[in-house]
Amino acid sequence: MQIVKTIKEVRAIVKEWRRSGLTVGLVPTMGYLHEGHQSLIAKSAQQNDRTVVSVFVNPIQFGPNEDLEAYPRDIEHDMKAVETAGGDLIFHPEPSEMYPPHFTSFVDTTETTELLCGACRPTHFRGVCTVVSKLFNIVQPDRAYFGQKDAQQLATIRRFVRDLDFDIEIVPCPIVREDDGLAKSSRNTYLSKEERQAALVLSRSLKAGHDVIEKGERSADNVIKVIRDVLEKEPLARVDYVEVVDFCNIQRTETITGEVLVAIAVYIGKTRLIDNFIWREE
Repeated sequence: MQIVKTIKEVRAIVKEWRRSGLTVGLVPTMGYLHEGHQSLIAKSAQQNDRTVVSVFVNPIQFGPNEDLEAYPRDIEHDMKAVETAGGDLIFHPEPSEMYPPHFTSFVDTTETTELLCGACRPTHFRGVCTVVSKLFNIVQPDRAYFGQKDAQQLATIRRFVRDLDFDIEIVPCPIVREDDGLAKSSRNTYLSKEERQAALVLSRSLKAGHDVIEKGERSADNVIKVIRDVLEKEPLARVDYVEVVDFCNIQRTETITGEVLVAIAVYIGKTRLIDNFIWREE
């Protein structure tokens, strides 16, 4: 397992793999890897001959008062996690490598980024799409792997890959949870012991919403109310949003039909956590 820091090095290694007829998977991450990231790496290792994992805290997807400087970083830990999961190469660039002086070109999207996290983080997805498109151009993988926990990101990347004709298969992977139901996230490390216990309200509220859908509820408003009622009983929780949207275009829907995303964002203390489930009509 290698680690490189420059675009030139990654391209040279991937070219050698290609000359040998090998397939390549890409797992973009911001590091501080947990079992959720490792599940993506393992899936890529299963489906491809070689796997590249990017470890890059992308500055342009953070807003002015967000946690860029505080975001956890531990490259030694990440190297062990990648090797254990079956990755072959870590691309760990400096910001100056990805964004040289006078960098002025960005990938922007509409529709899928208007609601949910895009409503309160207006520059976030522009940063995400720009860095992901750069990684796609640098690595030129056959497949790229993204977790469902960031469902709006997944939908947005699928859209721009389609719209901009990237010849890459986007492989979605399910949410990985702790034994008590909390979705794994690098930001879980911010939580105090009391907050960590309070954070279980996210998965508990989504289970309540899922249960009423399974029992036949098809009104999005009614499902939102069920979820909010559970969240609002937790004193440490402050709701950012609870939404039911069409998973294809991330637009609100009144009726639960087809494929819908039920998504929440909740502050536990100062830490903003997201979670969701996707419901598909049989």
